[in-house]
Amino acid sequence: MMQTTPAVRQCPALLIASTASGQGKTTLTAALARLHSRQGRKVRVFKCGPDFLDPYWHELASGAPVHSVDLWMTGEADIHARLQAAAQEADLILVEGVMGLFDGSPSAADLARLLGLPVLAVVDASAMARTFGAVAYGLQHYQPGLRWAGLVANRVASSHHADLLRQGLRDPQAWQGALEGITLEGPQKKAALLPERHLGLVAAHELGDALQRLDAAADALARTPLGQRPWKADAGQASWQDWAVDLALPSQAAEQPPAIAPWLAGRTIAVARDAAFAFIYPANLDCLRAMGARLAFFSPLAGDRLPSCDALWLPGGYPELHAPALQANTGLRADLAQHIGAGRPVWAECGGMLALCESVTDTAGHTQRLWGLLPGQVHMQSRLAGLGMQQLELPGGVLRGHTFHYSRLETAMQQTGRSSRPGAAVQADRGEALYRHGSVQASYFHAWFASCPRAVARLLGAAA
Repeated sequence: MMQTTPAVRQCPALLIASTASGQGKTTLTAALARLHSRQGRKVRVFKCGPDFLDPYWHELASGAPVHSVDLWMTGEADIHARLQAAAQEADLILVEGVMGLFDGSPSAADLARLLGLPVLAVVDASAMARTFGAVAYGLQHYQPGLRWAGLVANRVASSHHADLLRQGLRDPQAWQGALEGITLEGPQKKAALLPERHLGLVAAHELGDALQRLDAAADALARTPLGQRPWKADAGQASWQDWAVDLALPSQAAEQPPAIAPWLAGRTIAVARDAAFAFIYPANLDCLRAMGARLAFFSPLAGDRLPSCDALWLPGGYPELHAPALQANTGLRADLAQHIGAGRPVWAECGGMLALCESVTDTAGHTQRLWGLLPGQVHMQSRLAGLGMQQLELPGGVLRGHTFHYSRLETAMQQTGRSSRPGAAVQADRGEALYRHGSVQASYFHAWFASCPRAVARLLGAAA
């Protein structure tokens, strides 16, 4: 049956950006999603760049799955398709940027310009006054061709402080308000609204009061001009409809996504999924299903055994925070050993690889045992050991993805490949190693499956 192209629909949309990481992009994006969801609107949120943790907050705030969009990793055609699909059902689309607005190549600004997304900036103004206006002017005018929605001042001390910030703006209409401090009720009210650990935010599902935290952020936002902006207004009045975007079809020059064939038809892929193995892109699951795989989820932390399967995917996450619980699941360890001994494939990404190793030593020198199915010792460290976009050449093609970790691995495992920066040649002292030990293939590299489905099928044992 011939598929028809969905009608292009205008939909209010924003890209939420800033000058750097840690300014409040996630808080503002989630607060906007929660505020409009409470008002009965359907909100779809996307995350610019690779990220596993922020999307958990956006999913809770919006009630819908959150996908990553990146001009290199996911590609222009994929981005257009996802946003067009969202526009068919959503009242509002929000895209959280990554790092600073102009950081990276391609940057969040490049994405905003390609799609025509108005840019809403949030800036930590806790240590500035009228200089806030210079920052706003630079963000608006540094790169021509950007639609500008204004900016929100974050971590503002008082109404007087907010007045000083607003007075520094050359364009008074750019002022979308100040967040003067978002507080929680109860004994935790002095704690960070969205707490962090070494790899980023604590995921929303790990906090029993996550929704209360989002409501506190939405309540604070509701007191600002942005939060009080009318959805529709009479002619001449500002409203959300001023930020409507016509999500046009991708250009002919846009790189088309790789074809997906039923390479995994009839095969069952077991997928670990819980707080220790939470770094899973929903699009990766969609890709496995599109190849015909049946997915069998299980939770090592809940004491689950390994489901009957043809292959196993151990995603990244935080095994170092759950080492005692993982080691205590002796039944699962025995199942894993039997699976590997039978020569059935395992793809272990980052934390999934670490969990299979012998031990993990934290920054204080305390060592805990892990499953001990791969020869290697993991050492946590206070500085980043890997960060950035990566590509990995495999027998089935080149996978795109990224790396982000604070640990190093000491191992004698065989290296069968190595990732590299986008477009760069492989270098022995750069990128991430691809290890092979029996039927296990493992790496710190996080793969975006749809960038080369054939390679993923091969990793999972298919004759693709």
